[in-house]
Amino acid sequence: MSISSSLNAGVMGLNVNAARLSTISDNIANSSTAGYKRSQVDFSSMVLQQRSSSYSAGGVRVDTFKDIATTGSLVSTGSATDIAVAGRGLFPVTNESGLNASPSSRELQLLPTGSFYADQNGNLRTQSGLFLLGWPADSTGDIGNVSRNSGINLSPVNIATSQFTATPTSTIDLGINLPADATISGATTGDYNLPVEYFDNLGRANSLTFQFTPTVPASGASNQWNVNIFDSAGDPAVSIGTLALEFSDTAASGGRILTATAGGGATYDPATGNLALTLPHGPVEVYVGRINDSAGVTQLAAPFSPTAVTKDGGPIGDLSSVEIDNNGYLQAVYDTGLRRTLYQIPVGDVPNMNGLNALDAQAFAISASSGSLYLWNAGAGPVGGISGFSLMESTTDIAAELTDLIETQRAYSSNAKIVQTVDEMLQETTNLKR
Repeated sequence: MSISSSLNAGVMGLNVNAARLSTISDNIANSSTAGYKRSQVDFSSMVLQQRSSSYSAGGVRVDTFKDIATTGSLVSTGSATDIAVAGRGLFPVTNESGLNASPSSRELQLLPTGSFYADQNGNLRTQSGLFLLGWPADSTGDIGNVSRNSGINLSPVNIATSQFTATPTSTIDLGINLPADATISGATTGDYNLPVEYFDNLGRANSLTFQFTPTVPASGASNQWNVNIFDSAGDPAVSIGTLALEFSDTAASGGRILTATAGGGATYDPATGNLALTLPHGPVEVYVGRINDSAGVTQLAAPFSPTAVTKDGGPIGDLSSVEIDNNGYLQAVYDTGLRRTLYQIPVGDVPNMNGLNALDAQAFAISASSGSLYLWNAGAGPVGGISGFSLMESTTDIAAELTDLIETQRAYSSNAKIVQTVDEMLQETTNLKR
């Protein structure tokens, strides 16, 4: 029995070292494959029930696995859509069959790094046919409430619909000074006009004209102004709102708004200092300043000075590039300088990273031994951030693999010698004469 067990042990040694050779071959072949996770083997002995008077060889068995938890070094590239997870975690992708499938039936895969480009339909994909998934953002860049335990809210990242964008103006800040001397008895300065360009929801440029008219009293100083607002998008001769301002001239708050009364369709909120206007493309809030506040519109003994007039919005912009920041937000960058958040790319994590099933193209899938998936914000919790302009190197160490290759060859030869020796012993047994 002991001779037969020795033969079996030798054969098992040949098999396990052949398996180890296969993993080494894969590792060396993929030493330059971005995102490749090194394959490893784990040998374990097998022990048969022994008796004190004899010994039977149990042999050895092997378990192979991918060391997915180990991360490779990041290398810089020239493409903004070359991305990698800088630390623990993998980002979600799907294959071509999952591109048009419903979220519940889509095959969700995970990838440590990828070189993505926009295909003819605007989908970000790799050369191997994996499509990037993310949570779509609304017009304000907000993701909203999303499921983090599944990919039900994930969508293929598509930038074709964002080729052009128009950002309407919603806020205007008026940082100007009105000359105090214009409200003194006998002043003949007339009106002060301030045109402010704004953009509607189609990207067209229009202008609001703020006409500041001082109240000139018979004697003394009134410190009062009437503001009429005209919109070039409608009838430029018809005011769309009015504002009556009175300024303080006390020692403590001289030059600041004392009272503000809106009319003609406009409303004033003293808590925020905003004047609400209704334009053809929607509401616009104009910051004129709060009561007794030094910001916004002031009245001092200085010339009419629109020194800090700002607005949001922009004209039609042509998409020039897309970038992914460390928090996983994919932003469209337009030639007007505008940046708009299109998607958030989450980073997935499981309790047992090495329990994931390995797929083609350095992708992985959830399995029973990996545990359940949880999608984190990049850089939050246990996961790393997402690095753009970067790819992750293979975790293969060539020097270590070559060393293992020599060890495997020697171990294989030694096990082959066991088989040869047992064969010779059995041959001697059969040659015995009765």
